[in-house]
Amino acid sequence: MGINFGVRSVATVRPDDESFEALFTAEYGRVAGIANRVLADPHEAEDVAQEVFIDFHRLHSATAQYAPAWLHRAAAHAALNRLRSSRRRLKREVAQATDKTEESDRTVDPQKLFEMSEDRRELREALARLAPKPAAVLVLRASGLSYAEVAQALGVGIGQVGTLLRRAEAALRKEVIRGTSI
Repeated sequence: MGINFGVRSVATVRPDDESFEALFTAEYGRVAGIANRVLADPHEAEDVAQEVFIDFHRLHSATAQYAPAWLHRAAAHAALNRLRSSRRRLKREVAQATDKTEESDRTVDPQKLFEMSEDRRELREALARLAPKPAAVLVLRASGLSYAEVAQALGVGIGQVGTLLRRAEAALRKEVIRGTSI
């Protein structure tokens, strides 16, 4: 069955489309949340989430058991890749700084706001310098995923997550210190 639009015929909803829609509905919030945790920009996080779902739909079946884990890991990596892009990062930070300063001039001390945004910027830059796996474990865990979900997303045993997390935190601390001493 299809709808006729002149020369071409467009098929109606297929079972695979329904499965993908169910997967999208179930996982979109978490995927966008993971990306937003890295980017601190809800609009850009939504772009990342959409790209991740498009890539998944193009490459995999929506009924695959690994779908949530794949989506979570891909969201973390895609967001980190965006963070590593200095041109986009600079544009985003300038826009955010301008908006936040205008909104908070009346309510928050500008010096305190600057210090908070500077700390976050330094943390994000240090995160971007980490290797992909430690950065991903930090992002996934900070996004609210359980140890089991992090393990599944990264393809490691659940018993390894705590160790990976501690090592990643130590590496991040070193990067923050290294970045502030330059």
